[in-house]
Parts: sequence; C-alpha cells; structure tokens
Amino acid sequence: MQHLRIGITGGMGAGKSTICKIFRQLGISIYDADSRAKWIMNNVKDLKKSITDNFGWDAYTRKDELNREYLAKVVFNNQEKLELLNSIVHPAVKQDYEQWTIEHKDEPYSLKEAALLFESNSYKSLHKVIVVTSPIETRINRIIKRDHVKREDILKRIQNQTTDRERMSKADWVIYNDGVRSLIEQTMQAHKDILSIREQGVVPFKV
Repeated sequence: MQHLRIGITGGMGAGKSTICKIFRQLGISIYDADSRAKWIMNNVKDLKKSITDNFGWDAYTRKDELNREYLAKVVFNNQEKLELLNSIVHPAVKQDYEQWTIEHKDEPYSLKEAALLFESNSYKSLHKVIVVTSPIETRINRIIKRDHVKREDILKRIQNQTTDRERMSKADWVIYNDGVRSLIEQTMQAHKDILSIREQGVVPFKV
C-alpha cells in the first residue's frame, strides 16, 4: 500500500512543533526540514563552499560553524540574496528528504515539517498538507519569549512569509492553535483522515 507524504507548515510561532509532538506520540516519523537544512549547511562540503563563494567567509565562524546571525542580516530585506541562498540549500534538502522517505516507505505515512513549504514549492512533492494557524498576537508573544527578539523584527519576518490565508487556501487540513479548540482532537482527526484516505487507493501529489 502507498506511503503517504504529508506536509505540515504554518507561520512563525504558529505551533508546528507542538502538533508534531502529538503526531510523534502516535508513532509517526517526522522529517524536520529546517533542522536538516542547518545540518546540511554545516556538514556538506560542496554546499559550504558554495555558500562561502557567494556570501563570503563570514558565513561561517572560526569554529567552522554556520554563522546564522550573519546570513540572516545579509538576506534580510534582500530578496535577491535570499533567493540565492534558497537556490543553494533547497535542492540539497530535497535530495536529503527523498532519501529519508525511502527509509520510511514501509510506514503508512510520514510528515515533513517545513516553515517554507509553499514558498519553496516543496509541497508539490507531497500528497497532502496540514496547516497550523494561530492568532497573530499569540504568535508574536511566543516568538518574543522563545527567541528574545524585538516585536518590529518579528513583524518584518512575518511579512516576508506567505500569509495564513494563502496557506489555508492550499491546505487539506487546518489545525487551529487558538487556545479554544483541542489540539489533540484536531490532530487525531487529521490522523484518522490520512489513514482513511490511504485505504481508498492511490493518492496523487499536490499541484
């Protein structure tokens, strides 16, 4: 029977990681695209060379670790630089994900957690997508507490991302992390739906 690739995404501070914890408790394997991207940028020699060639030696620290703060400043409000960095990193992450799915092909389904699922067009290699949404003020407060950054910086970063309305228009399931609706119940419903869809036959990739 077909192994389903399910994406899970949402804006900064929406609560993707919280939902993923529930799925993990259900025994679902999760590919964390953002964490894998960081690992790849720190460990794949050819990719590191490409980054230093395009962004300078300051892209890595003296300990040869990715200088995330420097890169963030370089690409912030510079769409051309951001697209250049993504063009270097996204293909490597895609290849890494394809290999990962082969290793999990005997499972009913797996999740790919990615903040830029739609922006990178990587959703097109998935069968279904879950979008996690949360009120904007709640998101901002979570990020301030988690990352210790200024409100205005958060708003600028949010403005550079796809809007919740755009994400939800492409979603197969929307999980509302609003403090009112039960996250467990919503996640369990999505889990049951995915297993049911899998039983019905071959599922095409999203377009």
